[in-house]
Amino acid sequence: MGKIKQIKERIYADYMMPSRLEEYENIIIKCKQNGYHHLTISEYYSKLKSKNIEGEKYFLHRHDIDTDVKTAKLFFEIEKKHNIKATYYFRLSTLDLNFTKEINAYGSEASYHFEEIATFCKKNKIKSKKKARQELSKITADFRRNFTTLENQLGYKLKTVASHGDFVNRKLNLINNEITDNLALRKELGIECETYDSILKNSFNEYISDKIYPIHYYPKNIFDVIGKANIICLLTHPRQWNSNIKESIKDTFLRIYEGLKFKLS
Repeated sequence: MGKIKQIKERIYADYMMPSRLEEYENIIIKCKQNGYHHLTISEYYSKLKSKNIEGEKYFLHRHDIDTDVKTAKLFFEIEKKHNIKATYYFRLSTLDLNFTKEINAYGSEASYHFEEIATFCKKNKIKSKKKARQELSKITADFRRNFTTLENQLGYKLKTVASHGDFVNRKLNLINNEITDNLALRKELGIECETYDSILKNSFNEYISDKIYPIHYYPKNIFDVIGKANIICLLTHPRQWNSNIKESIKDTFLRIYEGLKFKLS
């Protein structure tokens, strides 16, 4: 029964759930009422390095655009309405160059949600952590090429990046940000931080992620910590806030296809 319940909840979340964008706007309103400064990840990290975060309240909106750029654009409109900044991380599969440039021109941050380890392993039918690590130099070359190409297309410097979690990473127990553990690579490419760096995450008083219906927030409700914690990071994904039937169908079939292909290869 538990599995059936999960399937029903997923169907509701992806295809029938009413928009939660008003709730998202209420988060911003409550933050402004409580005196929070809204910074991009890059801006906050610069303050953190200079030890210039004491005595202030900071709220960081981090959007991982795994799917559904349409809803990401609705997030952005709400943020512009309230004159706040946020950070968006795009996969190559969700990259919208014009939108990304618009985010940057406004003063928010738009950067790379990378997944080269998972992509390489799917493409080359690699099913062990050991084999994947043996190919890390090739995977790193893929990351370098993708990152550099993206910067050239956008015409501005990408200072922070965020690792994407794929089903392959879970199967191999190998996260994509093993690529960015390479400090020489970071220096070469001018990457200041990856969003799961301990120096960044440990600086937050509260780090909250959205979750699929019916949980919505984990590990705490965001409304319960605003006003109580000085430094809050909220990680969001468009599909948890607005049903997009076309995108959900596309993503569901892609996950099924990739899962079966990886299993049978």
